[in-house]
Amino acid sequence: MYAPPVQAAVRPKLPFYRQLYFQVVLAIAVGVLLGYFEPAYGTAMKPLGDAFIKLIKMIIAPVIFLTIVTGIAGMTHLSAVSRVFGKAMAYFLTFSTLALVVGLVVANVFQPGAGMNINPADLDQKAVQGFVAKSHDMTLTGFVMDIIPKTLVSPFIGDNILQVLLVSVLFGVSLALVGDAGKPVLAFLEALTKPVFKLVNIVMKAAPIGAFGAMAFTIGKFGLGSLVNLAELVLTFYITSAIFVLVILGAVARMCGFSVIKLIRYLKEELLLVLGTSSSESALPSLMEKMEKAGCKKSVVGLVVPTGYSFNLDGTNIYMTLAALFIAQATNTDLTLGHQIMLLLVAMLSSKGAAGVTGAGFITLAATLAVVPEVPVAGMALILGVDRFMSECRSLTNFIGNAVATVVVSRWENGVDMQRLNATLNGDVEAATASAPEAISVHA
Repeated sequence: MYAPPVQAAVRPKLPFYRQLYFQVVLAIAVGVLLGYFEPAYGTAMKPLGDAFIKLIKMIIAPVIFLTIVTGIAGMTHLSAVSRVFGKAMAYFLTFSTLALVVGLVVANVFQPGAGMNINPADLDQKAVQGFVAKSHDMTLTGFVMDIIPKTLVSPFIGDNILQVLLVSVLFGVSLALVGDAGKPVLAFLEALTKPVFKLVNIVMKAAPIGAFGAMAFTIGKFGLGSLVNLAELVLTFYITSAIFVLVILGAVARMCGFSVIKLIRYLKEELLLVLGTSSSESALPSLMEKMEKAGCKKSVVGLVVPTGYSFNLDGTNIYMTLAALFIAQATNTDLTLGHQIMLLLVAMLSSKGAAGVTGAGFITLAATLAVVPEVPVAGMALILGVDRFMSECRSLTNFIGNAVATVVVSRWENGVDMQRLNATLNGDVEAATASAPEAISVHA
């Protein structure tokens, strides 16, 4: 007999000063002011941002593990796992490559580095030696081997998302294959999901403090003045990323029946957190929670989001080709079409080796330039001072790209409730709640 869904009581809207969105905005503003007027004090706030990132990384592994295992174990057909993964990888490869092409085209059209006439021999090569040294470890073979953990539990004490993903998928498949014998374990993990996500909510309350510390450090350390000389490059990168998100991803979202603008508005708290901390990882657990709440199937969310954080780096890819050509233009290095195609192909591979690497964008750029000797690696010193400001845009674009990918792959899999999704994106709390009475409240 059909029983209509029980509608959960809608909580009264919190006053604006108690909403995480307002608190993060205020924290970022205060951090900018402190870093600008008192650089020494601003720089000293760095531990606050670092501590918050560590808190988030502390809960990423259990969130991914529980989401993937319970999602896969609940599947009636395990062939769906490989199908979802295949579709996700096809999407990532297509749009990551497109992002590289967009950066290449924009750099050729607007030429932000033209006219600088920099002699590479005059640059401080020591400033980038550390990044070049790290880039040598990013070989394709090393990357693949690093996905396999030393033990079954070692991924949970490290920071490699792909290792957690591998163990979670294998355990989820094993749990599904044992049938009834695995039901008590599945029930336990499903029950464990609620307190873990409640822990996410508790940690997120410290988001304003983390955003304040990270932003105060950025402005105090590098200063707004460091943007002046390279403002054209930074502005070009931000505009290019905005066009990629609003036009290219916007068109894909429209074809799949949702609005990328409304998705961005739905994720505004997470985007502000990413902006403040300059790290998309800081919002990973919350993204998974919100995408499931919006109507995407748990098993799809569990596979697409963590994998996307390693393979779907749209912002990083735009940055790599744009920055590489900027360095070439600034140092009067002529690149033929063949050189640029080689740069594109190398960047496609090196960007996949950036998973879990701190400062991945800059290190991956060093790895790419090391293979394309026509562009002087020493030229990276030109953009070192503003890389932190571009890192924020990279993280924002990566984050939005993975949110869009999650909905698109879910739609391809018929694993999304479109009525619930659009109700959620439109802010219709009652309709969304009626469709999913058991959904976990985000930022409760």
